[in-house]
Amino acid sequence: MIYKFLLISDEVDQFAREISIDSEATFLDLHNAILDSVNFTKDQITSFFICDDDWEKKTEITLMEMDTSYEDDSWVMEDTKLSELLEDERQRLLFTFDNMTERAFFMELREIIPGKNLEKPVCTKSIGNPPQQIMTFDEFDKNNSVSDLGENFYGDETFDPSELDEEGYNDLDMSNGNPYDDNNSQF
Repeated sequence: MIYKFLLISDEVDQFAREISIDSEATFLDLHNAILDSVNFTKDQITSFFICDDDWEKKTEITLMEMDTSYEDDSWVMEDTKLSELLEDERQRLLFTFDNMTERAFFMELREIIPGKNLEKPVCTKSIGNPPQQIMTFDEFDKNNSVSDLGENFYGDETFDPSELDEEGYNDLDMSNGNPYDDNNSQF
């Protein structure tokens, strides 16, 4: 099976990436495909979070083994296949690429294509420029005007989940292709 993921950022308008990847690939493969698609270095600690429909973090998949209690399941990117934790279209995830300031890409499993396979992940759509990879606390504070680290620390109060819906992309410049247009798909 092939999974198609859509990535957006609440920091940058006119930014989206679509990644197609085999369902038997690991979260590390997806991690590398995302970083390659936005030209980020691979020297930072990152995490995936599987979220519910309201973007509440449920399951964390870490880049490396973390010390956790015996009661917590521990998921490591290199050892975890996508198909182990993802089964449904519209599943939401966060990909935290800057752990110091908890900056992340919002992701959705847009489509599951049965009966096909991919040898390696492919960025099938690329719109706009990504946010900068690493931001100091001073830069982050200046850009977000956040003085406390409460529950709205990472701008969740201004994120509009409808931006992941097709209708939410009507304002995007689609000169590089519409990520929802199946005619532009390689499959």
